Amino acid sequence: MTDIEQWQDSNNDYLAKLLVWLRLRLRRLVEAHSGTQESAPQKSGWFCHKGKESDTANSKSGDRAISDAEQALREAEAVSPPPAAVMLSQRLALSRFELETVLLCAAMEFDPELAALCRLAQPGTECNYPTFALAFRLFDDPDWNVVSASGRLRHWRLLEIHQPSPRPLTVAALTIDERILNYLKGINYLDDRLTPYLAPIDSGRLAKDELPASQQRVVEAIAYYLPQGDKREQIMQLVGNDSLGKWLVASKVADNLGLLLCRIQVECLPQQSTDLEALARLWQRESYLLPVALYLEGVEEDGGLVVAAAKRFVGYFGGAVFIDTREIDTGLAGRGMAFDVQKPGCDEQQAAWMQAAMPDDGVGAGRLANQFNLNTNTIRHIAERVCAEESAGQTELFGKLWRECLLRTRPRLDQLAQRIEPKAGWADLVLPDDNSALLRQIADQVQNRHKVYDDWGFRQKTSRGLGISALFSGPSGTGKTLAAEVIANELELNLYRIDLSAVVSKYIGETEKNLRKVFDAAEDGGALLFFDEADALFGKRSEVKDSHDRFANTQIADLLQRMEAYSGLAILATNMKSALDQAFLRRLRFIVNFSFPGPAERQDIWQKAFPRQVFMPGSECGDLDFVRLSAFNLTGGNIHSIALNAAFLAARSGDYVNMRHVAQALRTEFRKLDKPVNEAEFKGLDRVGDGQ
Repeated sequence: MTDIEQWQDSNNDYLAKLLVWLRLRLRRLVEAHSGTQESAPQKSGWFCHKGKESDTANSKSGDRAISDAEQALREAEAVSPPPAAVMLSQRLALSRFELETVLLCAAMEFDPELAALCRLAQPGTECNYPTFALAFRLFDDPDWNVVSASGRLRHWRLLEIHQPSPRPLTVAALTIDERILNYLKGINYLDDRLTPYLAPIDSGRLAKDELPASQQRVVEAIAYYLPQGDKREQIMQLVGNDSLGKWLVASKVADNLGLLLCRIQVECLPQQSTDLEALARLWQRESYLLPVALYLEGVEEDGGLVVAAAKRFVGYFGGAVFIDTREIDTGLAGRGMAFDVQKPGCDEQQAAWMQAAMPDDGVGAGRLANQFNLNTNTIRHIAERVCAEESAGQTELFGKLWRECLLRTRPRLDQLAQRIEPKAGWADLVLPDDNSALLRQIADQVQNRHKVYDDWGFRQKTSRGLGISALFSGPSGTGKTLAAEVIANELELNLYRIDLSAVVSKYIGETEKNLRKVFDAAEDGGALLFFDEADALFGKRSEVKDSHDRFANTQIADLLQRMEAYSGLAILATNMKSALDQAFLRRLRFIVNFSFPGPAERQDIWQKAFPRQVFMPGSECGDLDFVRLSAFNLTGGNIHSIALNAAFLAARSGDYVNMRHVAQALRTEFRKLDKPVNEAEFKGLDRVGDGQ
């Protein structure tokens, strides 16, 4: 017989003796009311198998029988481990009278025939159920505190009171809470009233993964801190933006302590104070009845009703709780400690890649580790998914892993940014040689960060400024967006153009909050952030004349710090470089000035603006005179717009693109730009394609 089976037998033995003792006390109370020997039901409860003891108890009479039954009950309580009723009393700090009141209500469920004795013991009331009044007369040392709303029985919701409006509270029907009834019978499970608030947990896979050394040190720090106090009264704030890492750390701590970790998302908490308090009290009761800990997910310093409800929820009880938060909540600091949980270091991620998929390719693993900031758990899952496919060469394996990482790290920026599919290559970019060299240098630095930062030790020199930021300045249409697209295509990264209309807000603090969402979402490394019209965000700080100036300067300073701390690749574009704050310019790794294209550049842009399919078959460029077209003072953006409009004009006329279409599109573009159309410059252009 197992230890659990032995304890279950001893617990049933205790409950059987409890029924004998309660039955005798009820009979004595009945006799006291009637003055005669009253007959009563003799059967034991349905679960009792100790019929011999019940028969012996029923054969006795008076105080001697009650004394013997009470002595047997006390002996059953003294076993180790004790019965569930004794553990309930110890964990909830119940008095003897409070415990006996609970057991009286439980006995009615174990042996329904006790209802007849309850009715006889309460003459003139027709109450065939337990009441506070019955408990006061039935047990020794009665205490009125059991009736109080602040008393333990009502505070812990151990009993339910069914009180019709005209009936006094003391004679209202009492029933035991179902969770407590099953606990007394030895069935200990999480209260099903908590289930709707619990988030699903993928514990099967998470439990198998070992934490990296950096996160294991956090687990050890929490373990060192917890023994200094009661484990049920500690609040542990897990600080950072790595939700998965914080959950893994909390799971490991709970596993080491033998606790069941339950997760609740803050948005699932009730908003009404009464419902929130009831839920908190129910959870705290569970923390005493079961070895459980709470993981509260999604607590942020963003204000709002949801976060306020989460803080009130934690404030209502003192159970063991892990709080997933981005920043330390100073209001809870006095009740626990905060622990920073960061993603594994670059060297740990590289080792994880090599162990999971690339044992012979340290360079490839280093590139993945430097570009994508992932947990070792996520790395294993990606490797398992890719390696489950057909075997491939090392180069092809690296490409598959890279593409899978892009899918996993694609940020959720649909409301704050526009995703651009990068299609342009280096051949599509027409720039001076020095600018092209700078752009290639940006791409090379992203690709070689592993060698410089890790192999050569620059990461140990500083923890800030390891990201790469660049400023593209120049007139509109000179190729800034196209250059960002080329770099994203070269590096195989997702390109996101930040929508300033969605980011910038007139409300205090909202702009910083939106930008924080942008940077946090892109921290995993699979995206290139492109801030167009950056001067709207990173303008110069002004002299403080009122509170609005002070807030604006604070906002710019916050953005500068966040930009410097960003570990990925961010490109900013502006038409007004002079409007940017000098402190911001200092934090940039590269500044690329896009100048107005000259005739040679414009000719090259014209030649690359048209696909070959728009010209008559067998002709390289139809009748287009690119030398003459390059004389028009236009930017690359204007030229591409003219080429597209000319193609639509040709499609409408059922012809291939020729100079007549281009000339018509040129005039349209000039009018759009409010430029005068000098017909002398257009002389002869309309007649070039007439012979086709």
